[in-house]
Amino acid sequence: MAKGKGKNKERESTSTKKHHTSHRGRQESKRSTVKSNFPAKLAMWDFEHCDPKRCSGKKLERLGLIKNLKVGQKFQGIVVAPNGKSVVCPDDREIVEQFGVAVVECSWARLDEVPFNKIGGKNERLLPYLVAGNPVNYGRPMRLNCVEAVAACLAIVGHRDWAEQLMSNFEWGKAFLEINQDLFDLYEDCTDSQSIQDAEKEFLAAIEAEREEKRMKKSQGVDLWAGGNPNREYDSDEYSTQEEEEEDDIEGKNILVINIPGENDNSSSEQEDDEVDDEIDVVSSKVDTLSL
Repeated sequence: MAKGKGKNKERESTSTKKHHTSHRGRQESKRSTVKSNFPAKLAMWDFEHCDPKRCSGKKLERLGLIKNLKVGQKFQGIVVAPNGKSVVCPDDREIVEQFGVAVVECSWARLDEVPFNKIGGKNERLLPYLVAGNPVNYGRPMRLNCVEAVAACLAIVGHRDWAEQLMSNFEWGKAFLEINQDLFDLYEDCTDSQSIQDAEKEFLAAIEAEREEKRMKKSQGVDLWAGGNPNREYDSDEYSTQEEEEEDDIEGKNILVINIPGENDNSSSEQEDDEVDDEIDVVSSKVDTLSL
């Protein structure tokens, strides 16, 4: 009797395992279906450096949009990695369309722990100058997270629509694309890796020249606001005329009126000494913002 019960338990256990396996299989099948809906193949090597709740790569994996590769696996498409030998460029478009994009999901502070010799592929690339839009490194140059790196690669090779589709899964995704819009336009007009690097160098030189000019003006005591707000144009003559009209209007209203009793002493109490003060407080407030 005891033996019979033991056999029944084994059958139940086996049945339960089969059910779980079947359920897991359906989940994986569903996930792969979601993944196939994205136009490009996406992959990553995840080294578990990040908080799973905040990790963009983990979120893409949960959405079924990216495949997690193991250490030792290589990738045929474009691999965006810090050890790349050339820069992502529009000439990489065909490789992206055919084989996709892969990234290394790791912490910037722990790059020395990543075995780059055991991952990657023959098409390893660096990204040109871009600015992060993610909540952790917002506004910091070249501190892109996993999904930003993938989206940047897609945008540079000419698939801005794919980048927008991918970033739509993140609340801050649109901000990243907007911050780097001019840079994406600049890089898309290039062809090969060298032209991307030349455009990047020219852009950074212009930024540095602007900073140096501001530093010089500040050291010389030049009022940076003397020329007005460069982001807001207006006609100085028209502005002066408006100010004069406002002053005339104020002078006309700023009158002290006193009724002096005279021959009309028999007037009613309503005509007794009546003193009226018109007080006008004129407050002029100008707020200009300078976009840096």
